[in-house]
Parts: sequence; C-alpha cells; structure tokens
Amino acid sequence: MSRVEDVIANAAAEGRGVLIGYLPVGYPDLQTSIDAAVTLAENGVDIIELGPPYSDPVMDGPIIQEATNAALEAGFRTEHLFTALREITRRTDAPVLVMTYWNLVVQRGVDRYADEVREAGGAGLITPDITPDAAEDWIAASERTGLDRVFLAAPTSVDARLGLIVEKTTGFVYTVSTMGITGERAELDAAARSLVGRLRAQGAQRACVGIGVSTAAHVASIVEYADGAIVGTALVRALRDGGLEGLAAKARELAAGTVRHGAALQRN
Repeated sequence: MSRVEDVIANAAAEGRGVLIGYLPVGYPDLQTSIDAAVTLAENGVDIIELGPPYSDPVMDGPIIQEATNAALEAGFRTEHLFTALREITRRTDAPVLVMTYWNLVVQRGVDRYADEVREAGGAGLITPDITPDAAEDWIAASERTGLDRVFLAAPTSVDARLGLIVEKTTGFVYTVSTMGITGERAELDAAARSLVGRLRAQGAQRACVGIGVSTAAHVASIVEYADGAIVGTALVRALRDGGLEGLAAKARELAAGTVRHGAALQRN
C-alpha cells in the first residue's frame, strides 16, 4: 500500500477515520504556509492537502479564493510548491498530497511535475478538474513514480463513471458532497452516505468525504460510513483569523470527531 493507504488503514485499526486538511501554499506567506501545514500534522490531521494557487480557481469558494489570490499577488511561483513540500515532509511524517488544477501540471510537463513532487517528498496528486479517461499521461506517470492519484466522484456521476473512478484511483476516492448549513444537514448527510455506498458497490476500498465539512460533528457523522473527512475552508478561515494558534485549535477540534463510537465502519 501507499503511504496514504497505510495511514487510512492504521487509523481504521485504531477505531477512527482520518482527518485530511487542506491549505494553500504561500498563504499568508510561504514560510507561514509551511509552518501551518506542520501545525496541522501536529494537531491531529493525518493527511495534508497542499494547494498551489491558481489564477482561475473555478472550484474554490470565496475564503480559499481570497487566500490563493493573496498568495499570487505576493509572488507565488510553482517552484515554491516544491520548496514547501521538501520542508514540510522534512518536518513531519504525515503524507502530503498536492491538490492542483490540471493546467498547472500541463504547463510544467506531466512527467516533470510528477518527478518533482516525488523528489520533494510528496505522496501524490488530487486532480479536481481532470477525469480518469482524460488522464492517460498522469496515470502512466503516477505508476512510474509510485505517486497516488486521487480522482473526484460526484453525486451526479453515473455508476459506470464511478466504476472507472474507482478502478483508476489510488489512495482514496475524493467523495464530493456538501454538508453543514442549518436546515439542510440531514438531506446532505443522506446524499454523502448514498454516494459512498455507490462507490463501495463499485469496489472502492477507501472513500473520504469533502466539501463543506467544518465541524467535529460533521467529521463524526462522516466517519460512520466513510474512511475519512476532508476539511479546507474552515482551516483556511482559522489560519486567516487566528494565525497558527487558531489553526491548531481548529485542527484539534476537528480531530476529536474522528473517533468511531460503537459499531465499526459501515460499508454500505
């Protein structure tokens, strides 16, 4: 198994799901973003997602867009991603996945990008805007380098598409849902559970749920039926408003929700 898969398996053996935390590189500055990623690992986050800023972040909400725009205005360059990866992986054993828009990879060259991620200690890529049937070059590069390739699955995906995603994904399937706002929680929980169940039916061994997860209660609900919860905006907000201390406190709060109580993980 890969490092990411090992972490998920070890957490399951301890009776908990994993907490996966996203932060943008270079926000509020490069060194602080490195320190922030290490802070996540020191306060209960099992797997780190590192996002290189992009000028057209069509899938990011306003909090993350604000942060990535600030990083770009401060002069972020792709080389800074690899600097951050090297430093973070030197300071922590937590696997670090790069969550990147595909154009950034293509601009640098798929093989070159994969080699540089591996050489800097990265564990793989999460690619939100490319599908497995369009990722032949990346699949080949990931197999050559041993990097995980994490594809996204959405509630709108038909079963045949989910099957392809499961077949081509390593690490875990990034299961897209929306959770959190008052009055819609039960409905959204049901949507996430249903999608994870459909992925299990297609053979998925590891599925983690993200988009809109912001509280320990959300995390606790997710790990009843999925292998982990993914948090982005809530952590970026905590860093923005409270610095490293605020980020550490939010990470600890979220990590408290990862322990499974009673029954083992439900594989629908």
